[in-house]
Amino acid sequence: MNPYRLRAYLLLLIVSVIWAVAGPVIKFTLGGFDPLIFLTYRFAISAAVSLLTVLFIGFRLPKDKKIIKLALLYGFLTSTVALGLLFFGFDETTAIDATLISATGPLFISLGGLFFLKEHITLREKIGMGIAFTGTAIAILEPVLRNGNGYAGLGGNLLVLGSILVGVATAIFAKILLRNEVHPLTATNISFWVGFLTLVPITVIFHSPTEIIKQINSANPAFHLGVLFMALLSGNLAYTLWHKAQKTIEVGEVSVFGYLYPLFATPLAVVWLKEKISVPFLIGAAIIAVGVVIAEYKKSRYNKASK
Repeated sequence: MNPYRLRAYLLLLIVSVIWAVAGPVIKFTLGGFDPLIFLTYRFAISAAVSLLTVLFIGFRLPKDKKIIKLALLYGFLTSTVALGLLFFGFDETTAIDATLISATGPLFISLGGLFFLKEHITLREKIGMGIAFTGTAIAILEPVLRNGNGYAGLGGNLLVLGSILVGVATAIFAKILLRNEVHPLTATNISFWVGFLTLVPITVIFHSPTEIIKQINSANPAFHLGVLFMALLSGNLAYTLWHKAQKTIEVGEVSVFGYLYPLFATPLAVVWLKEKISVPFLIGAAIIAVGVVIAEYKKSRYNKASK
């Protein structure tokens, strides 16, 4: 195997573990912070660390103004919009449900490639995607089917789904930026700077400065550790590694690692957060797994043959 491709796979495996653990961490930390305050606090830390990296490594922007505008749009979508939807979704649903729905991101990215990049999808892949989307629908409707959290949980699942759909656009934008010589660290830094600058005014509208400071000062130290994990590991580190890997391999290959999220997140959510696995969740997860195997099996064989 090409050593650069192998290195990208290893980086993505690290990112997958970090982002899988991030789901339960988000759910836990939301017990101490409002979603907007949590996000702004997180971006403040990540933006500050990003500035430190600029002092030591420097900062390079592409000369093409169109690429600069795309970088700013990418930063806004991947931080304020995608993570905003994700955090508010986690606030209203379980970490187990949210992680399972998030794991279907690769399928939506393949679908985005079909519609926007005119990529070819075989009949087998279409059948597999259709089956997996059926499982996703069951997972989204899980709160209603089990009559536990009712429509509140449904709303949270739909917000998580919205985050995944925005993630399709950001994955494609990131690939375009990296192809146009935007450094992986630069793409990461822009995301957190834009996220912090756009979230501050929104947060201040809904929460007074006094309320923000009081909530941060009175929070349990464990909640602060959750914010630090999201800012430094799930933020600066994971996004930089993700951008580095995406610079080397195709978008579709990068997204496949999203299927690993439930493997790490579900046991953690059950043991740490005491969440329960319901029958509708198991049915949805099984259907998604069948669809993914059908959709990815032939693609996997083709990729191996082409190496």
